[in-house]
Amino acid sequence: MSQVKENDTVKVHYTGKLKTGQVFDSSLEREPLEFTLGQGMLIPGFEKAVIDMKVSDKKTVDIPMEEAYGDVRKELFHKVEKAQLPAEIKPEIGLGLASRDEQGNEHQFRIVEVNEDHVIVDGNHPLAGQALVFDLELVEIK
Repeated sequence: MSQVKENDTVKVHYTGKLKTGQVFDSSLEREPLEFTLGQGMLIPGFEKAVIDMKVSDKKTVDIPMEEAYGDVRKELFHKVEKAQLPAEIKPEIGLGLASRDEQGNEHQFRIVEVNEDHVIVDGNHPLAGQALVFDLELVEIK
């Protein structure tokens, strides 16, 4: 039986959890995740965990934050004057915002603090700074 190796395209069912056990994402109620290893589409720890698995293998892996979404980076917090926000937006903590830079790239932010005249937004991935746990099941090697 063949094992997953670099550059293989695979289908994997997964359940992603925080160290507390709280589930943040799962493919169990939908199609398995299909991806090609080595393309940088997924966090490094997830790709590493799939290497050498065989079809029908199941395992649980701990992924340290360095191999997940990295540490929280302070330079990705920004102060934005409320006057710069679209008039229809009512700023509240947790609200997601998107903006485009001069090159047209979209960046995602979350409001983490609301003040009288400004908000503080966080451009880190919501799971930055977290070690993660994944339950994996290899469904197919293409």
